[in-house]
Amino acid sequence: MSTVITCTSLEQVRSHIDLLDRQLLSLIAERGAYVKQAAGFKRTVAEVPAPQRVEQVIAGVKQLAPEVGADPAVVEATWRAMISAFIDAETAAHAALQAQTPSLTQSS
Repeated sequence: MSTVITCTSLEQVRSHIDLLDRQLLSLIAERGAYVKQAAGFKRTVAEVPAPQRVEQVIAGVKQLAPEVGADPAVVEATWRAMISAFIDAETAAHAALQAQTPSLTQSS
């Protein structure tokens, strides 16, 4: 768990939040790159949502939340929204991959 600095002004609070937002964006971009890779391992678009995996991830982050000082309800809501957006992105990535792969039923 990181050490939170006690701020002496709203501007200082906002400055720290801005810094954290930048770090979070970098991590979200990294996560997104793995999501795009996952699309390549799924044979059909029906495999993309993976509801059991979603619930596994949610359970894991909710369990970890108190250990790092996070509110489990905020963590769950955040992860559900993030995962939903990543499912949309993975669906698009899967469609793009399928469009690039020639069908075996097409004639040469």
